[in-house]
Amino acid sequence: MLIYLLAFVGGVLTILSPCILPVLPFVFARADQPFRRSGLPLLTGMALTFSVVAVAAAFGGHWVVRLNQGGRYVAMFIFLVLGVSLLFPSFAEALTRPLVRAGSRLQGGPSTESSIAKSFVLGISTGLLWAPCAGPILGLILTGAAIQGPSARSSFLLLSFALGAAVSLAVALFAGNKVFSTLKRSLSFEIWIRRGLGVAVILGVAAIALGWDTNLLTKFSFVNTSRAEAHLINALGPKKPAVLPVNAAESRPILTDEGPMPDLTGAVAWLNSAPLTRDSLRGKVVLIDFWTYSCINCLRALPYVEGWAAKYKDAGLVVIGVHTPEFAFEKERANVEKAVRDLKISYPVAIDSDYKIWQAFNNEYWPAHYFIDGKGRIRYHHFGEGQYDESERVIQQLLKENGATSLAEGVLSVSGNGAEAAPDKGNSRSPETYIGYHRAEHFASAEPIAQDSRKVYTLRPRLSLNQWGLAGTWKVSAESAVLQTTPGKIVFRFHARDLHLVLGPTMDGKPVRFIVKLDGTAPGEDHGSDTDASGAGTVQDHRLYQLIRQKGPVDDRTFEIEFLDPGGQAFAFTFG
Repeated sequence: MLIYLLAFVGGVLTILSPCILPVLPFVFARADQPFRRSGLPLLTGMALTFSVVAVAAAFGGHWVVRLNQGGRYVAMFIFLVLGVSLLFPSFAEALTRPLVRAGSRLQGGPSTESSIAKSFVLGISTGLLWAPCAGPILGLILTGAAIQGPSARSSFLLLSFALGAAVSLAVALFAGNKVFSTLKRSLSFEIWIRRGLGVAVILGVAAIALGWDTNLLTKFSFVNTSRAEAHLINALGPKKPAVLPVNAAESRPILTDEGPMPDLTGAVAWLNSAPLTRDSLRGKVVLIDFWTYSCINCLRALPYVEGWAAKYKDAGLVVIGVHTPEFAFEKERANVEKAVRDLKISYPVAIDSDYKIWQAFNNEYWPAHYFIDGKGRIRYHHFGEGQYDESERVIQQLLKENGATSLAEGVLSVSGNGAEAAPDKGNSRSPETYIGYHRAEHFASAEPIAQDSRKVYTLRPRLSLNQWGLAGTWKVSAESAVLQTTPGKIVFRFHARDLHLVLGPTMDGKPVRFIVKLDGTAPGEDHGSDTDASGAGTVQDHRLYQLIRQKGPVDDRTFEIEFLDPGGQAFAFTFG
């Protein structure tokens, strides 16, 4: 119940958030009419429409985004007409005359000024305008829905959020009604009140059309609702899935009984093996490795997992890679199959694109290792990179308990190549940074991000450490940025030995050429495994590309990648 209360309170707080400001004129425009016949249907339509659009956006894919954009245009037209009718009563009378006549015929009597159906339609339009407004709590709900799949729980969470916002707006509407009642005692002010509301409605439509509702207005917020929501999330909300860096768990392994191993049903496919089950694995020591192929932390742990699979196979160890995607392109079976081939993984891999196995283990991290004994009990787990010696000693102990003898002494010494090489922890001061607007941070172009729409961006003259920006014409979605026309650049001020970037080719799979630079010049010997000394490279697949590996002293550097072909997709920076 606490998570539903969290969603409801987050909706209540929305009235103090800048993203609700363009909606307020449409609500208060009907504050002088009976609440039961006007305000209540409007708020009901708004809450229901918002919930439907938000649920569809979480579960329906990119086509819903396009549908919602179309709905916004319709909503803006409706409210533009409403604003003009408030400014010019004669226009309103002419506009509503056919409806009044039709209603009178249907009802057999005169029509009332306030129409429940009309208010409900206006509420639907308001909900379409409000749907893109996503604070931290709404973002948490949508992220959980996208990761865990469609569920009634996510739908009710979104409805709770919408009801919270509707309740706060209802309170404001009652207060507005009192104000209107006082002002209407002087009839000379009524026409100016209506005209003022008409101007406010038209300005609201203009703000939404120009993108001020998601960009400019955030600079003029008088209450920091994000901070309040963040405190609520920390206090009541569930933990988020995360990618953990090096040494994220305890330093010494302690073998305990953490419960039975969940079954492995739910994978959409298996690679390198027939489907494995909990019963078929009984009597074997099992290592479950949750990973995803564009995750740098997972890739750096991979040489150890592969080494353990080979070293202890004959002693009774079964290693299973559970590939659970972070980005949408990692859900595609063909992409996972190619990654498994390219990485030369020979042990069984379960393709967990629907998060069924992830949920069964209640897992939250990439990478995550679960160690299961011969009786099918989870005895140890480790999240993140590092502590490989301790993990291997756990494997040895479980194998001995299972009757294995003559185990090879010592632990593996692994030296990975390319992106699989161990990070330079002492020189890594730049965090993983997402480019899609859903998790973007430290964005520093001269223009704010325009969500799901084509926009021209320009770079600022100077970036601070860990700031990044776009240059050229891009379309930024929740997960990625796609270059619309050449030329186009991404620039990042970073401090690390290695710089990686998750990239993809065009939507129809065409390769995209690029050139990278360090501090304005070719990288030379500091080029990565996916570029040459001149900085040239080509994006042919969706994957992580190592673009920079510095050979000398590590300092603050400015990275630049210029795409020579349109359509290139950029997802996230990682460092090492």
